[in-house]
Amino acid sequence: MIFGAREVRLLLLLREEFRLQQQRGIAKVRLKWVKNRSLDHVIDVETDLKAACLLKDAIKRTSTGFLTAKSVADWQKILGLTVPVIRFMRRYPTLFHEFPHSRYASLPCFKLTDTALLLDSQEQSIHQNSELDTVERLCRVLMMMKSRMVPLQSIIPLKWDLGLPCDFINSLVPKYPDHLQFTKASDGLVSLKLVNWHDEYAESFLQRRSEIRSKAGDDYRQFKMGKTALSFPMNFPRGYGLQKKVKAWMEEFQKLPYISPYEDSRRIDPNSDLMEKRVVGVLHEFLSLTIHKKTKRNYLRNLREELNLPHKFTRIFTRYPGIFYLSLKCKTTTVTLKEGYRRGKLVDPHPLAQLREKFYHVMRTGLLYRGKGVDMLSHEDILIDSGGNGSEQEESEDVESDDVSYEEILTEDDSNEE
Repeated sequence: MIFGAREVRLLLLLREEFRLQQQRGIAKVRLKWVKNRSLDHVIDVETDLKAACLLKDAIKRTSTGFLTAKSVADWQKILGLTVPVIRFMRRYPTLFHEFPHSRYASLPCFKLTDTALLLDSQEQSIHQNSELDTVERLCRVLMMMKSRMVPLQSIIPLKWDLGLPCDFINSLVPKYPDHLQFTKASDGLVSLKLVNWHDEYAESFLQRRSEIRSKAGDDYRQFKMGKTALSFPMNFPRGYGLQKKVKAWMEEFQKLPYISPYEDSRRIDPNSDLMEKRVVGVLHEFLSLTIHKKTKRNYLRNLREELNLPHKFTRIFTRYPGIFYLSLKCKTTTVTLKEGYRRGKLVDPHPLAQLREKFYHVMRTGLLYRGKGVDMLSHEDILIDSGGNGSEQEESEDVESDDVSYEEILTEDDSNEE
């Protein structure tokens, strides 16, 4: 097709307008890091909870039904614990029963208590009942990737966050060959691949929620017509939301067009504000797909190239404290989606998250009552939702400002976390 001079000028004007729209400058605001004690507590609690669940699964996988103290001696770093594994298991007698080895009396062994086995059976039931939801979650993660596949070694660390069964490689993926399959990537790594694109999954959490909330109004209808942009929920640390600079900054950001994390972003200028909003949308969607609305930064780093994230993407978390909370708790860096929590509790907990609260309740009972812990728990108590860690969490969003700038936190970007 041959264009005339007029058409060429029009195309050039449109391209320049698109370029200027992408490069529109958003005001830069320097903020201090604000500690959120409530969310830090959630992360602190989950460190022990995750370690206990991993030990439970490890005991289940053994042919003998127990683990020896010698076999777990080197697991401290793997489990993310700050204390030796044996001491950790002895803390929770409601989950782990200690007994001497039949041949070596001085060798401690640990098996699961009846309470732990009951909780595990409930967990397996939840996995079965929510299997389709789990498959959809995995597909949506893969749909955000450039190649529609992820190395298996990058997915396995996310099992806890994505709510995958511990043996999902054998028990889940082979059951859904029209959705998922294993393949060998060009680099030789075994990867999990999306088999077919699913249009019904290609609507982000933010879009779906806005559509539901706007049924009585016309906000979402205007968005679909391109007349407005979807806004991210904001929950600023105390005092920040009233600052004029911050308010103006966020208003400019919200006015930028919303780009779905499932759309092709290759035509967007990587240095533009539009790309920055697209990256915020990708991270928002990924955290929305996790069970606890949070994950470790290192897990995201493993997916950085596939998600088309900038090299130092941690700056996105620190630049938008109304959307994300970056925590340095438990000797690691964890990012949390703030809208997922209210007063230290999940706003819309997944059944698996509710069971994990119950699991933590059993752990706390064992810690508080030690040897009498098992006697303090009845069978009915385990079958009923206990509201687990609610009593242990802050009743309000208690925050305090440390005299630390985000630039100091960003130096952690290139550190090697364990």
